[in-house]
Amino acid sequence: MIRQLGYSLGALGTAFAGQAFATYVIFFYVDVVKLPVYLAGLALLIYAVWNAINDPVAGFISDRTRSRYGRRLPYLAACLLPLGLVFYLIWVPPFRGLDQYRLLFGYFLAAICLFDGLLAFVGINWSALFPEMFLGFRERLAVNSYRQLFGLFGLILAIGLPPYFYSVWGWGAMGAAGGALIVLVLLLSLSVCRERPAFKAPPDLAFRRALAATLFNRSFLSFVAANFFAQFALLTMLAAIPFYAKYVLHAGTQTVMLVLATASLSSLVMLFGWRLPARWLGAKRMFMTALLLLAAALQPLFGVVSLDAVLLDAVLIGAALAGYFLICDVVIADIIDEDELRTGQRREGAYFGMNVFVTRFSVGLQALALSAVFLFCGYNPYIYTQPRGFAAGLRLLIAGLPAIALLLGFVIMIFYPLSGRRLAEVREQLREAHLKKGVN
Repeated sequence: MIRQLGYSLGALGTAFAGQAFATYVIFFYVDVVKLPVYLAGLALLIYAVWNAINDPVAGFISDRTRSRYGRRLPYLAACLLPLGLVFYLIWVPPFRGLDQYRLLFGYFLAAICLFDGLLAFVGINWSALFPEMFLGFRERLAVNSYRQLFGLFGLILAIGLPPYFYSVWGWGAMGAAGGALIVLVLLLSLSVCRERPAFKAPPDLAFRRALAATLFNRSFLSFVAANFFAQFALLTMLAAIPFYAKYVLHAGTQTVMLVLATASLSSLVMLFGWRLPARWLGAKRMFMTALLLLAAALQPLFGVVSLDAVLLDAVLIGAALAGYFLICDVVIADIIDEDELRTGQRREGAYFGMNVFVTRFSVGLQALALSAVFLFCGYNPYIYTQPRGFAAGLRLLIAGLPAIALLLGFVIMIFYPLSGRRLAEVREQLREAHLKKGVN
């Protein structure tokens, strides 16, 4: 139990780092230190390209690393302190946009790219330890429930703590406190992490062969396609919530926070409530069930107009999301197990990295969907009373398009082959292979 909780604690650090950065960095650089908006947009465009490639690159490098200390732990140990330091440096730029905007642009671009590169190496290597340290399906379910629990706490802290720190002590104090939290939490997690020496196979797969083995894996292709649509649904729904609250419910920011808090609390509880049904359903059917329930839970948003009804529906949405969060990485772990039988190597980094790479494109699809609906419905940011059709457009964004995407993911997962007899055969063959390697 100590090893499970200690490892899972790392999710708090990675979630806090990513969410605090994503939530406040643009506000800080554009509104506080006055970086011109067009330069901030240019930096983010360059960052988006870097952000797309660094995760699979980090995974490939990690898989091929052979050292006396392991494949993952050296990167975690080497990157933790720099990650915390760069997080602090992001919030204390030595330049101001009023008269040093070119230097501020260079500093901003270098800081965010360095931060994201370090976070990729930490996040991918920490995630890659999950299927290696915990080999059984039930143990993976238990550990992933703890991982997601700490991850949700990290998201809550990342959104709630920074405003308190920067409003009282300044942005530098916020960066120092956040950086210290990231390092401390991940160091505690690192202290219980162990790698299995038997999994250090020779790195005989070159980059092109390793990439082909990943991208032509039928199990991975079907899962990552379904997960792409699930991520699109989540992103679109979250982006629409503030507009839905303002223009449909006629409520303010506090209502948005209340709805998100209600859904988060429901998810926290149901992370443990789903463990027993997941054992009975198995990974594939649990994933499909979560997508179907989430699509159904969104439908009341087409008609509700009261806050009480939305809060009740938020409970149902949070419960369905918990099932998705619980099982997603467990499915990836099964795919990695199957790949080991095919290639003779454990390639956790490649699969976690490529999953991040593919699902990141859902951000572009989400932006396209929001832009199309807003333009078609005549949204005008300079007026409070929007055209009558805009409310219908918001209901489409928060419930209609996400439900369609989730149903597409459900249909795709029908063709996911790693279940039933096939999965049982993989587990038995892998158990025998592991016994030959001395892995109990």
